[in-house]
Amino acid sequence: MSSEENSADKKLKRVSFLEYAPHTPGVYIMRNSGKIIYIGKAKNIFRRVSSYFTGDKDVKTAHLVSKIEDIEYIITKTEYEALILENNLIKKWKPKYNICLKDGKTYPVIKITNEPFPSVCKTRYIYDDGASYFGPFPSVEVIERYLEFIKKRFPLRKCRGELKARKDPCLYYHLGRCMAPCCGRADQKEYNSYIKKIKTLLSGNTKPLISEITKKMTESSKALDFEKAAEYRDFISAVNALVSEQKVQDFNAESRDYIAAENDGDYTAFVVLQMRGGKLAGKSVFISCVANMEDASTQFFIQYYSQFRNISMGMTALPGEIFTNIMPETDYLKQYFSEMEFPDIPVLLPSSSRDVSMVNMASENCRMELYKKNRMVSMEDALLELQQKLDLPVLPKRIEGFDICHMGGTKTVASMVSFFNGKPDKSQYRSFHIKSLPDGSIDDYQSMREVIARRYTKVSNEELKEPDLILVDGGKGQLNAALHILKILEMEHIAIAGLAEKNEEIFLPGKKEPVVLPRTSQALKILQNVRDESHRFANRFNQQLLKKDLNLSELEKIPGIGEVRSKRLLETFGSLDSIVSASPYKISEVAGIPLEAAEKCIEYLRK
Repeated sequence: MSSEENSADKKLKRVSFLEYAPHTPGVYIMRNSGKIIYIGKAKNIFRRVSSYFTGDKDVKTAHLVSKIEDIEYIITKTEYEALILENNLIKKWKPKYNICLKDGKTYPVIKITNEPFPSVCKTRYIYDDGASYFGPFPSVEVIERYLEFIKKRFPLRKCRGELKARKDPCLYYHLGRCMAPCCGRADQKEYNSYIKKIKTLLSGNTKPLISEITKKMTESSKALDFEKAAEYRDFISAVNALVSEQKVQDFNAESRDYIAAENDGDYTAFVVLQMRGGKLAGKSVFISCVANMEDASTQFFIQYYSQFRNISMGMTALPGEIFTNIMPETDYLKQYFSEMEFPDIPVLLPSSSRDVSMVNMASENCRMELYKKNRMVSMEDALLELQQKLDLPVLPKRIEGFDICHMGGTKTVASMVSFFNGKPDKSQYRSFHIKSLPDGSIDDYQSMREVIARRYTKVSNEELKEPDLILVDGGKGQLNAALHILKILEMEHIAIAGLAEKNEEIFLPGKKEPVVLPRTSQALKILQNVRDESHRFANRFNQQLLKKDLNLSELEKIPGIGEVRSKRLLETFGSLDSIVSASPYKISEVAGIPLEAAEKCIEYLRK
């Protein structure tokens, strides 16, 4: 689209969208194909929306504007009401271009699920799901002690997730640590009495609980049931120990949040460093796709601190002071804190050397997050280019690459490497012994057919996730060999390509001429990386097998060590070096030979 056409399009949109835009506070909701892509608030909706379509905009805002197909308006009485409504709508719809919490690591909390037979677990994420949240705790060690205490002292279910019916109870039931609600053996009233005690414990109000247990301890002692009395005594001691460890003041001046924001023209990054008890206790990261810093800062503060309203115990998640390099609308923030029954937390620019240093550290983290975000976007662009150039049906996020390797026809092997979002996913790598060829024969096409058959028969039978693209090392021959197997397996819907190394030509099914990308193409670099990695992995496996053969032949030369004992020694020790380092007694035991023969074995290998 030319600049004149783009300008005309913006003017047309501006006229269309502003026809019903009110000159009042409120929220505007931008949509594309009916889907919400951005939510904003304004003191004057007409003026704010109009600003999107006038003047030069940064790349991301211009991209947002190009996607807008409809704008909906919600009028509010005040700008503050618009701010709160904006926050609620963003949390509900999670629009693509608004601030989104990424890997936000805050204090861990204990969650008691909202179910007839609740489970108790640790989490760092707080949702409005009806569950009870207790905390936050200043360290993972403390929370683990609470969970271990609950696990030992209360016979609740230990399984996570939805309660599933079972025929027979698990081991915990037989140990007296679970009431087996999964088997219908638990009384719900009794079960929830334990949940009530746990909530009392976690709320910090332990006096009623200790009083109740003390009474039971006394009664057991009078009844001469000293074993039961000792259990109650230990319970009380454990509770007191936990409470003494969790000495938390709600709002200590040393409890601070350091918040920084940085913008690179495309994105805005927010980083929160949480300082508790003189230690850095957590870090939260937010990325905003639209870079209106003034609006984004207030939206960020509201969105970030609103997550703590659902926590049932203490207020240690909230700091005594907040230091930042970008000031929000403090009057609105103060009003919001008041409505949430949070105390008045001062939001300040740093002045002392310590506070300046911490805010600078948060800024450095912002810049690092922006760098990582842009690298990720560059990879997405490269994958998008690859999809377009090869006319692939989906974005090739998962690519599986294959290569064949042999040494003059011996030890023919195949490798499969897996890349996700352009990066190696080594946990998914696989290697194969080629079994369909007689030793000494060379047939790369047959080898390719075998490895593709074995891999995708397994994928089909075990209903594994299929890759978005299969890449074979080679030209038309290797490609057609692989494609032949995919058709037999009725899996030819999976995209496949061959990359010939000589001229870096990309061969595709049904096309006579290969696709040739510029050597500087990032899409080509992704394919080269997959091909080179599959080649490296195949060579490595082939070399390991050759080395193992050499080791076996060397061992078989030793008097008294034949083929069977040689294999047994290598399977146990892995290499000749490990055998040399082992004791004669161990070698004698593994190989099943006299001690004297084992000593001679070590002596021979050392020479």
